Amino acid sequence: MHFDEVIFFTWTIVNNHILDRFLMAVGGIPLSEWVESYDCSSITIAVVASHSSLQILHGARKEGFRTLGICVGEERRKMYSAFPGAEPDEWLILEDYKQLMDHAEFLRNRNAIMIPHGSLVEYLGPKLFQELEVPTFGNRNILEWEGSRERQRIWLESGGCEMPKVIDDPKDIDGPVIVKYAGAKGGRGYFIARNFRDFRRNVDLEEEFTIQEYVLGTRYYFQFFFDPIPKDGYQVEGMGTHSNQSLGRLELMSIDRRDEANVDEFYKLGSLRDIRDMGVEPSFVVTGNTPAVLRESLLPQAFKLGEGAVAASMELGDGGKGMIGPFCLETIVTDKLEFRVFEVSARIVAGSNVAIGGSPYSDINEPGISTGQRVARCIKKAIQKDRLLDVLS
Repeated sequence: MHFDEVIFFTWTIVNNHILDRFLMAVGGIPLSEWVESYDCSSITIAVVASHSSLQILHGARKEGFRTLGICVGEERRKMYSAFPGAEPDEWLILEDYKQLMDHAEFLRNRNAIMIPHGSLVEYLGPKLFQELEVPTFGNRNILEWEGSRERQRIWLESGGCEMPKVIDDPKDIDGPVIVKYAGAKGGRGYFIARNFRDFRRNVDLEEEFTIQEYVLGTRYYFQFFFDPIPKDGYQVEGMGTHSNQSLGRLELMSIDRRDEANVDEFYKLGSLRDIRDMGVEPSFVVTGNTPAVLRESLLPQAFKLGEGAVAASMELGDGGKGMIGPFCLETIVTDKLEFRVFEVSARIVAGSNVAIGGSPYSDINEPGISTGQRVARCIKKAIQKDRLLDVLS
């Protein structure tokens, strides 16, 4: 074999491998074969009934799709009857969410597209979610980067996001830090430490954790949507291997802040030292969200951060598919009006629920549209343009 033939042969193997990772769901069956077998005039939007499913189901119905809810137990199903506008057309009732792995064919027979959210990933676990043999909206491979705070940092900093400093050795803690655990846990288990003693008293060494400096400022959670198909609007400019390319349209759907128990009420009880003397520790469990708007002069910076996160995601490997659909940049704005990005969620997040009926930002472009409806709209347009594979994994 000649040298140029070796190069061609190697290139073919590598690119076929990349293609397989994108066009194959697990089990050795290409995603393209599944989608080709679908009746695209009868797509069903499937979602686990939790997290942000009300707006996903409602939005899918507004876009003309059939819907399927997945839950454990009748009690969860009963609650959705209170919202007829979002009640699924069909239910899949399980005894355990991991049984979902055994119902892939059932879902594919209904031309189902799964919409992932934090509860689905948490219930199944990252490994099983990757192995779920159902076409899924977005790029499920990118959740491998979301699930690791170390990989998140590589990703976001390469996109130009400034992040809080990380303390590698707990013994080096000499000021306020926040300790976070990996995965979608809604803030559960997070804690503040001022020194190594605080850290040792509260840490769960069985969990993967990150120690970040505690940055003072106002927290804002930006609900962005990236659509790789449109050529108009705020276009994301590529970087690296995608330099000088317009990658698709970036939209700001809404902004929210989080209500957290019990840290939001701590100030009523005195200083942190006083409270700890009572045997109480602050916690950061998310119980709800409130809508927010940002100073308009800060919006260009926010869009630049979102653009950088998307552009950098195309360079993470896996053939450059990168971010698709909704994602959230979790930020702090300091009193110097500087942004710190402390986390990214590469999927729809529960904070978008504050805008089920639209937000001050999404209403400018289309009154009443939610992130859930925007997901369904993206799928609908992809079908019309014969580009459904571009938004699935």
